[in-house]
Amino acid sequence: MKPKNFAVCYNKKISGSAEVKDMLVGLLKQNNIKPKICDIDNLKGVADFVFVIGGDGTILKAARYYAKSGIPVFGVNLGRLGFLSQTSKNRINSSVQKILDGKFIVEERIMLQSGSFSALNDFVIKGCAASRTSRFSLKINGRFVCDYLADGIIISTPTGSTAYGLSAGGPVLAPSLKSFVIVPICPHTLTARPLVIPDGETVTVCAKDFKTKYLVSCDGQEFKEFTKEITIKKSDAAAKLALLDNSDFYAVLQDKLHWGISPVSNH
Repeated sequence: MKPKNFAVCYNKKISGSAEVKDMLVGLLKQNNIKPKICDIDNLKGVADFVFVIGGDGTILKAARYYAKSGIPVFGVNLGRLGFLSQTSKNRINSSVQKILDGKFIVEERIMLQSGSFSALNDFVIKGCAASRTSRFSLKINGRFVCDYLADGIIISTPTGSTAYGLSAGGPVLAPSLKSFVIVPICPHTLTARPLVIPDGETVTVCAKDFKTKYLVSCDGQEFKEFTKEITIKKSDAAAKLALLDNSDFYAVLQDKLHWGISPVSNH
């Protein structure tokens, strides 16, 4: 299905974002399309397709916001890695034409929910005292699983498995999997390993020391404190990412993360 109403969202804080925004708007106007324009700090739900200009953080914020109304977002990368983006400034002309020709797919990505907070990548739980390890108790569906002595715990979606969870030693999950990953951060035991669970499970992380405050970050962008426990489950809303019809997750692993590429010999 070809979109009719477009919006262009950009991040004013990223160098070159306004320039790419003007370029993108010009391309759309050449096709008799007058898009709505908004910045990442003033999002508006006034379209059925949104171009998002910025880094992965910008795309995460936009995807969470537009998930509530089921609007797909298409990332134009101006950041470093750009794992969630589909194009760059140099390829924007051909990418826009493919979108207008309907040569794209919309992929639903599961999200996490805790109260009013949601995350497309992950929830990260740490003690507020950054210099100390923390004691946590993990429950799944109300049943005790294990205790952790660690710097923190990551609860990640498949989309977020290539983010902080990967850096902490977690597995990479294909985005289509209906599952979550629980990854302890620097655990003080060799038996603590990442745990992959179905996305229908409810995860509860309990504090072992009620005198300590704990901080939860949602996609590294929104934060809240708790002292006793926090419950995380699958969100009712799903993020919708627009992908070009020739996109391939495993090719992205190679391109963005240099996955499985042998080091070059200097001899």
